[in-house]
Amino acid sequence: MSSTNRYSRLLNLLKSSGFSGVVINPGPTLTYLTGLSFHLMERPVVLLITTDEIPVLILPELEASRLNRAAIPLRAFSYSDNPETWVEAFQAALKTLKLNKPKIAVEANRFRFLELNILKTADPEIELSAGDDIFSQLRLLKDDDEIALMHRAVAAAQQALEYTLPVIKPGVSEKDIAAELTIQLLRAGSEPELPFPPIVSGGPNSADPHATPTERKLQMGDLLVIDWGAAIGGYCSDLTRTFAIGHLDEELKGVYQTVQQANAAGRSAAKPGRTAGEIDRITRTVIETAGYGKYFTHRTGHGLGMEAHEQPYIYGENKLSLSPGMVFTIEPGIYLPQKGGVRIEDDVVITTTGCESLSNFPRELVIL
Repeated sequence: MSSTNRYSRLLNLLKSSGFSGVVINPGPTLTYLTGLSFHLMERPVVLLITTDEIPVLILPELEASRLNRAAIPLRAFSYSDNPETWVEAFQAALKTLKLNKPKIAVEANRFRFLELNILKTADPEIELSAGDDIFSQLRLLKDDDEIALMHRAVAAAQQALEYTLPVIKPGVSEKDIAAELTIQLLRAGSEPELPFPPIVSGGPNSADPHATPTERKLQMGDLLVIDWGAAIGGYCSDLTRTFAIGHLDEELKGVYQTVQQANAAGRSAAKPGRTAGEIDRITRTVIETAGYGKYFTHRTGHGLGMEAHEQPYIYGENKLSLSPGMVFTIEPGIYLPQKGGVRIEDDVVITTTGCESLSNFPRELVIL
């Protein structure tokens, strides 16, 4: 989908929303619409879009040269490093948009008080509200180009882990493995800004789904959870595999088999017309039937694209109907306190007939 089509899609969503416009600060949505990328920093950068006027971009003077690379027409309003000039730039931009008591939608999980305060100072009558209905749909369906980039991000991540495996053995620390994996991700072609820092957790630490790598050294009989991803062309992958360090006891072997079965059930169930909630329930039922339901402590998955976590979210109460072009993870897990955890995570895309797994790294238990 071209940037022009993305912009048109936003306008259509905006026209049916009841909002006068949207305001967006640096992040995936601004890049998605304009092709421009800015850091979120102490100097505000704000994109304002309405249905009737050319969008405006408020930005520091030192960033103004980027405008000639914008994928859609933009009018720039720049300001100097003197913070006292910032409100004037915002006032000029708002005046150009010819808004009267505007109701503006913001991305609730990204918009900051800094920008909100300047906008309210520039126009005390402006009303800023969360635009969830707009932003949850804007990037929900991926086109072929986006999916191709995620295929590449998955391939880079899988290569990186394959090249990291030889260093994994008893006596090596979680931090050392995470460092090697990060290097291999960059060598495999990932952008330096990874979707998230790799999670490497062994033994009891693997029972924490979002553990941070520590100095703990791997021991025989450990489970080892590795959750990692690459970024290619602004698009993410997010995978998890669990390994055994030496032979596991019988309970942990059974836990692994249960999670493997749940992962397969989730991938098999994903298809157009099914709801996100159904995928969660089908996946979760496998683990509950095995008697480990209370140890599956998170949703089955989350959307994937320019962010590692975005729409759609795969949880039991979500009634969203799955459609071709939706990309998300299927990542069941079982986490036994003080003993260890297992998670197997794949990235899938809904097709016209079912779902395709973008990832194919082996899911069978590997003993290292």
